[in-house]
Amino acid sequence: MRHLKSGKKLGRSSAHRRALYRNLVTQLLQRDRIRTTDAKAKELRRIADRMVTLGKIGTLAARRRAAAFMQDPAVVQRLFDEVAPRFADRPGGYTRVIKLGRRVGDAAPISLIELTGTGEEMPTPSTAKRPRRRTRAEETAVRV
Repeated sequence: MRHLKSGKKLGRSSAHRRALYRNLVTQLLQRDRIRTTDAKAKELRRIADRMVTLGKIGTLAARRRAAAFMQDPAVVQRLFDEVAPRFADRPGGYTRVIKLGRRVGDAAPISLIELTGTGEEMPTPSTAKRPRRRTRAEETAVRV
């Protein structure tokens, strides 16, 4: 039984998993939204929220902890200067996971993970309107 064992293994060694999370967090904080698989997005949410909390703390020790985890010093700077002030009055829930469907190659479930309050909100796939399909009579009328 896996009592008190948090986190998914994702079929990777611990070093590979840590490198994956470091890359994903760095890219998310750099771009505000990324596309990845559902399992990775759900695990990434935990780590990204911790990084934003470090940014909100704002001390030198918090900056060093964030810099030790993330890949790019420019992203650490952006976290503390731009991202954290955006969430100053928010007690948590800094990320949102939107399910997009299945990947074409292997049918893996794909999600969009983004920082909340990024400005333009993307519609979820269920609320996005598709163009109405023409009836057979309309298609023949267009051709003639």
